[in-house]
Amino acid sequence: MLDGKTIAITRSKDDASEFISLAEQNNATPIPLPTIELVSKGEKIVDEFLNLVESEHPDYSVFLSSKAVKILFDTAKNIGNFEKLQLAVANTMVMSIGLKTTTTLNAYGIKVNYEPKNSSSIGIGEEFSQIHAVGKKVIIPRSGASNSFLKELLNKIGIDVVEIHLYDVCAFRDTTQWNQFRELFSQDKIDGIIFTSASSVRAFFEIMTKDYEMNILLDNLKKLALVSIGQFTSDEFKKFKVKNTVAEVHTVVGAFDAMKNTLTT
Repeated sequence: MLDGKTIAITRSKDDASEFISLAEQNNATPIPLPTIELVSKGEKIVDEFLNLVESEHPDYSVFLSSKAVKILFDTAKNIGNFEKLQLAVANTMVMSIGLKTTTTLNAYGIKVNYEPKNSSSIGIGEEFSQIHAVGKKVIIPRSGASNSFLKELLNKIGIDVVEIHLYDVCAFRDTTQWNQFRELFSQDKIDGIIFTSASSVRAFFEIMTKDYEMNILLDNLKKLALVSIGQFTSDEFKKFKVKNTVAEVHTVVGAFDAMKNTLTT
């Protein structure tokens, strides 16, 4: 149990329900921190996706997050192209990363054919290797802030990758929601923080350095248990020379378990 511990996660309250439940079950106080905002690239993303499907004839489509699914399909609904998009995606073999992404796709009427056990880029590569997809083509709708690792990995396997950027990522602008965290942070009453993406690490520092000098912020962070979901998230900390623990399982549950181990050993 984590009696009396206060743990934050770089997600909004709406996106942190699983984390909040885990914290409360362990008698810890959860603090959701809305750290990043997704800014859609607009209505054009639907036509761009449909045009790529028509011209490139992808065999597979890969959805990396529920947010990417929502942005694409909600935009299609708003412009009256939902059924066309639905058909275009359904005509590919669909791979989904994580249960939440799969559930979201199902809600839009999309059947998911593959869901890698390892919810990461490595997991996607492993899944494609197992299904012998050499020579096939994949379309991946994703963030404009994404790195090239997944594309390069799939290219090495022998898969042609078409990416379309649906949205950009920026630091969360309404930081009044951080007031409780700032107050507790200043009083050394935060025990740990879970970081969910490399973007959330960058945004955290952008937000916090508006109120703290970098050296003071870094000194305070060194007192905390910091857990990263995934190696790319952890690598972002290297720029700031901050020690963190990478969750072995790249999920909220895996990150919470890592946090629990760190705080109780």
